[in-house]
Amino acid sequence: MARKRRIWLPDTFYHIISRGNRRDAIFREEVDYNMFLHFLHQVKQKIPFELASYCLMTNHFHLQMRSLDQSISKIMSLLNKRYADYFNNKHGVTGHVFEKRFFDERILTSLSMLKVSRYIHLNPVKAGMVRDPENYQWSSYRQYYHVSDSSLLNPNIVLDSFPGNEKEKRKQYHEFLNMEDDMIQSEQFSITR
Repeated sequence: MARKRRIWLPDTFYHIISRGNRRDAIFREEVDYNMFLHFLHQVKQKIPFELASYCLMTNHFHLQMRSLDQSISKIMSLLNKRYADYFNNKHGVTGHVFEKRFFDERILTSLSMLKVSRYIHLNPVKAGMVRDPENYQWSSYRQYYHVSDSSLLNPNIVLDSFPGNEKEKRKQYHEFLNMEDDMIQSEQFSITR
């Protein structure tokens, strides 16, 4: 039976998750994380996309992205193939690095953009790897918290949901990350506050 074709909507952000085969580690050493980010840069040069946030965990990764010209599937196919070839060669293994196809979910509202970014940045905290998202070096959170130039990431896509100047937006995003989940789900929270 043929696989169901993915729907790609241009100008739509997606939450993408790709997991290691059998939930095995896909990042074993620091160099693995760096190589993945290097391949992400390479793929962006070949197939332009916008990246709002990311987090590389031990056995999976999250991307919050939209493609500008071609489908997300083309980007992910190229990225996962390059990384799988590197990983198998580096670690002397063969076979599938990633389990099945990547997961993707469309993000349709500004509030959903904030929630997905929050989920991505809090992933290492919820996994018990760090107490504060700023202490996890393999996510984009540090670029949200501190001003930095990145040709890979554009945090303003998410930060612009908040009012004020750049410093105020970063502070509000940090506060948003530290909110209780039930407060964000309630009607009390509004991005236009």
